[in-house]
Amino acid sequence: MTKFIVRRVALAIPLLWLISILTFIMIQIPPGDFLTDYAAMMAYGAAGGAGGGDSEEVSQAEIEFLRERYGLEQPIYVQYFKWLRGILTWDLGMSMNWRVSVNELINSRLLNTAFLSVSTILFTWTFAIPVGIISAVKQYSWIDYFFTFLAYFGVGTPNFMIALVALWVVFSVWGIPLHGLYSDEYLDASWSFGKFLDLLKHLWIPMLIVGTDGTARLTRIVRANLLDELGKPYVEAARSRGVRGINVVLKYPTRIALNPFISTVGYTLPSLFSGSLIVAVTLSLPTIGPLLLEALRSQDMYMAGSILFVLSALTVFGTMLSDILLALADPRIRHGRAQG
Repeated sequence: MTKFIVRRVALAIPLLWLISILTFIMIQIPPGDFLTDYAAMMAYGAAGGAGGGDSEEVSQAEIEFLRERYGLEQPIYVQYFKWLRGILTWDLGMSMNWRVSVNELINSRLLNTAFLSVSTILFTWTFAIPVGIISAVKQYSWIDYFFTFLAYFGVGTPNFMIALVALWVVFSVWGIPLHGLYSDEYLDASWSFGKFLDLLKHLWIPMLIVGTDGTARLTRIVRANLLDELGKPYVEAARSRGVRGINVVLKYPTRIALNPFISTVGYTLPSLFSGSLIVAVTLSLPTIGPLLLEALRSQDMYMAGSILFVLSALTVFGTMLSDILLALADPRIRHGRAQG
């Protein structure tokens, strides 16, 4: 098992390096550099352009300091290694649009995104596994048809549409605007037990909306995999030895049926961590997703590149984690791949 983990980590390192190169190339694609665009934008605002006449004048000293910091006058490979060193030390650069460090912007939304992601994963797994098992065991019964209808409804209805309907229903019935994760009095407050309780009061609706599609899909995956396993000879052999009822389902086929379920960690982790972009924008959630959208819209390439690299790294980490969990859950995978 140790060799298996070492091999997975060894494969992940060059992949992350390749992703860092592609991300840096994306940052460099726009003509010029971000400081030149930043200086032009601020000068335009200071001259009374679209930004208004109250914009601050560009500090040439600040421009030169940042230009030296990122090595923008140096060869491209020097700029890359400076940027990579910043990534490794969690110094993600300066946001041109917000005029603050990318670290500050991401850190301010990181905890909110983590709460939403973890709660959504727990919600998805808590409902998808037992519902999928029940639907498979009760195949072609009214329970199976009912859960199948709900699953198709969840897969076929976009999450942002559910969010819009929820906004309208809650406001029409109770007159409450459904947006954000905190009440007004806790928006800028420091963390406390009261703020945490307020977060829990607002978290459950985004959790249900974001988790609808994943729960529906994973329910169908568990059902299909379990139906494949229930007809295999080892299940009949277990029944012939006297194993009856739900025990034969949980003891043998369910463990194997959950293997593809575990593999979904690879793409579930980054998608949830981004905060389900459209839903987050619809509900005005202070997560990383809307931050990425605004960075792309404003061509804030250091911000966008840093977030994309973090999400890509989460994809690699999630895939590696799912491989390790699959190896722990199924010895055939561990031994087969270790020998292969």
